[in-house]
Amino acid sequence: MTGVAADIRKNFNLFIDGKGYAGKADEANPPELEEENEEYRAAGMEAPIDISTGMKKLTADFTLRSHCREVLALYGVRTGTQTTFIIREAMESFDGSVTASVHTMTGKVIKVSQGTSKPGEPPKDKYDLSLTYYKKEIGGQVIHEIDVINMVRTINGVDVLADIRNAIGM
Repeated sequence: MTGVAADIRKNFNLFIDGKGYAGKADEANPPELEEENEEYRAAGMEAPIDISTGMKKLTADFTLRSHCREVLALYGVRTGTQTTFIIREAMESFDGSVTASVHTMTGKVIKVSQGTSKPGEPPKDKYDLSLTYYKKEIGGQVIHEIDVINMVRTINGVDVLADIRNAIGM
C-alpha cells in the first residue's frame, strides 16, 4: 500500500552510561541539526546566497519521572568528563514491520530542572545536555554521525568535512 504510514514511533527507552531507564523516562529529545550560515552577496550577484560556516551547538534533553540519584549526580561534573546517552526507538510501519532507530550521544548534563512538587504526582526532572558527539542509525544504517571535537560530519556514509580536515592537516 503506497501512501500509508511508515516508521511511526511506537515506544522508546533511554540508556545513560549503559543503564536502562524504561519505566522512568518520560520523554527524550535528540539534538536538532542546524547549519550556521552567513549571507554572501558580491558584485554581479542578483541575490545573496548562504555560505555554511559550520553547525550550531548540539544540545539534547530528556525528562525522568522519578528522582534518580545517579543521574542527578551527573550535573556539574569536571570539565572533560563525558557521559553516553542512548535513545532507542521502535518504529512500526502499517505493514507491521518494526525498525530500530538509535540516537547515540556523548556529552554532559548542563542543566537540571526538578519541576514542581505536588502531592501524589511523580517528579519530572528535566535534564539539558551539551553534546560533543551524535550518531543516528535507522535499521543499523548510520544516517548522521557528528564528532565535534574531531571535526567529523558524516551524512549517509559521506564525511563532508574530510577534505577540510585534510587541507588543515588533521
